[in-house]
Amino acid sequence: MRLNIKNETGRLKSVVLGQPNSMGAVPTLEESYDAKSYYSIENNMYPKEEDIINEMNAFEAVLKKYDVEVLRPSIIKDYNQVFSRDVAFVIDDKMIISNVIADRADEQEAYKKVFEKVAWRKIINLPETAHIEGGDVIVWDDFLFIGTCFSEDYRNYKTARTNEYAIEILKEYFPKKRIIDLELKKNDKIPFEGILHLDCTFNPVGKDKCLIYKNGFVDESDYRLIIDIFGEENCFHLNDEEMFEMFPNIFSISPDVVVSDKTFTRMNNHLRNEWGMTVEEIPYREISKMGGLLRCSTMPLVRE
Repeated sequence: MRLNIKNETGRLKSVVLGQPNSMGAVPTLEESYDAKSYYSIENNMYPKEEDIINEMNAFEAVLKKYDVEVLRPSIIKDYNQVFSRDVAFVIDDKMIISNVIADRADEQEAYKKVFEKVAWRKIINLPETAHIEGGDVIVWDDFLFIGTCFSEDYRNYKTARTNEYAIEILKEYFPKKRIIDLELKKNDKIPFEGILHLDCTFNPVGKDKCLIYKNGFVDESDYRLIIDIFGEENCFHLNDEEMFEMFPNIFSISPDVVVSDKTFTRMNNHLRNEWGMTVEEIPYREISKMGGLLRCSTMPLVRE
C-alpha cells in the first residue's frame, strides 16, 4: 500500500475504521481516560455496545457508498477499539505509530494486518518518551497543526496525550513542514473545561475552510493564528454546547463531502447552504459519549 495523506480533505481512497464489537463492561470512573467518558459514566449514560455497532455500521455504509476501501482492526475481547485515529496516523507517505497512554497499549496489536500492508521503511516508531496521538495531528498541505499541553502538570492529566518531545521528533522527520503547536486546555473530569484532542476544537474542511472553537486554546494568539491562516470568512465558529457535543469532529471524504452527526443542524445547514458541501448525516450520538466522534473513529491511509 502506498500511503498518501497530504491534507484532511483530499478524496479518500482507503481508511481504517475502528472496531465496535466486544466493548466489555462499562468502565468505572477510575478507569475512564477522558472527561466526556467520565461525565457519561457519572451520569449513567455510557453507550451500549449494540448502539455503537449500529452507528459505526452507518458510518461504514457511507464510506463504501463513495467507494472507499474500509479496513478494520482485529477484535480484542472486552476492549474499547472505537477510536482508531489514535493508534497510528499518516503524514505524507509515512505512518507514525503512536505512543498511546497505558490504558490503550494493547490496542496496537489489533492493527498488525494493517501495519503489514505498509513498507517497513515507511513506518516511524517514536522514542518511548515521545507521546502523541493522531487526534492531535492535523495535516494541511505545508502545515502540520499539533495540539499539545505544555503544563508542568502534564503527567498528571489523562487527557494530555501529546508532549513537546514528540513535536520535536516530527520536526526532524518533516523538516519542510511548517509545524504549529497549539496548546489546549485540559481537564480530566469536566468536558466543558477541557479539550481531549486538537480535532475536538479545530478541523479543516473543504479546500480552504475550517470549524473552530475559540475557547479550546490556552492562548488566544493560537486561535488568532488559525483565523489568519484560513481567513475569518472561511471559519465556522462553534459555541460551548456545540464543542461539548463534538461538532468539530466530523470527517471529510472529499473537499465536497463530509460525514456529520444528523443532530448538528446549525453547522450542517451552513456547510450545505453557505459552503455548498454535501453533508452525509448519520446518527453518532452514542459514540460521542465516549469522548470522540467521526474523525476519531478513522485512520485515513490514502487520499488522492
